Amino acid sequence: MKLPQKRSGGTARAGSGVGVLDRSVAILDAVEAGAHSLGDLTRATGLTRATAHRLASALQAHGLLARAEDRTYRLGPRLLRLAGSAIGEPLLRERARPALASLAAATGESVQLYVRSGDRRLCLDAVESSSELRTIVPVGTLLPLTAGSAGKVFLAFASEPDRERLLAGRRRSTSRTPSRAELLRQLETIRRRGWAQSMGERQAGVGSVSAPVFGPGGELVAVVSVSGPETRMRRGGAARYAPAVARTAHEIERSLIT
Repeated sequence: MKLPQKRSGGTARAGSGVGVLDRSVAILDAVEAGAHSLGDLTRATGLTRATAHRLASALQAHGLLARAEDRTYRLGPRLLRLAGSAIGEPLLRERARPALASLAAATGESVQLYVRSGDRRLCLDAVESSSELRTIVPVGTLLPLTAGSAGKVFLAFASEPDRERLLAGRRRSTSRTPSRAELLRQLETIRRRGWAQSMGERQAGVGSVSAPVFGPGGELVAVVSVSGPETRMRRGGAARYAPAVARTAHEIERSLIT
């Protein structure tokens, strides 16, 4: 493994004059170049072990670094989200639109495409059902990550520290919002089967089924949802919608690598 060259004083390539920022960027540069352990970080940046650990912990708290079970560091999910916001969301929306329209036509229900925005999810695009009784989520709407099927997908594929932090501030949206213990069991199921469901958990009377969209590097980039009145969504059971939602998610994934 080739590590970045040590930088004098632990500063970034182009110093800004703001020491703590330069040292933090040096940590990110080091991880990007292949430094994974705390020892690697100290050797690559020239920082003391205590300083490297303090800055890495702060970057982890902000989602800019993540730490695996073997206690090695990697770039965090927030960097992926920031990159997506900077260059990817217009392309994602353009590529996903035909698949979303097809899903809405096939199911007769409203369809949404969500991306993560900080500690919430943003409706990046939506196709409304033609039914008079339908769910409407305007583009640009921000919704919680801790309720609803799309939120549960984001939680299921978040890093463990990020997930625990989000769950710590979780509030019940309705009387049917699952308990923490039940939600954790649901997240395991979502990771295994690849889709999530919600019936009246975020908003009374609304049901939804959602599936993850992964990028070329295996990162979660978006979530596709079908939503509608709970009475209709329950009629055939969530499993009725899940295959179509999952196929749409895979179709969007394929469109992102062509």
